[in-house]
Amino acid sequence: MSCGEPHETDCSEVLDHLYEFLDHEMPDSDCTKFEVHFEECSPCLEKYGLEQAVKKLVKRCCGSDDVPTDLRAKVMGRIDLIRSGQLVPEQDVTDVTDVPAAAQE
Repeated sequence: MSCGEPHETDCSEVLDHLYEFLDHEMPDSDCTKFEVHFEECSPCLEKYGLEQAVKKLVKRCCGSDDVPTDLRAKVMGRIDLIRSGQLVPEQDVTDVTDVPAAAQE
């Protein structure tokens, strides 16, 4: 995704670290770079807005539920695999048969 214009911070870098930005898990200097990028790049700003809306919706719908420890560990493990560039088999991503019933509601 890109608007076709050159940016100081590449669109792929912004999109690769979008959740870190959304979760305030990056240094202020990087946040500033991302904010400048969003001012310049409407496709990335749109993606940011969409992900921010999804995050708010999930928090509103599930914010008070405790996440089972094993589910959190599985999700974090898959995120680590994706960040390291490894492929995650499609069945692993969509298979929720081993997720506790309370987490599926």
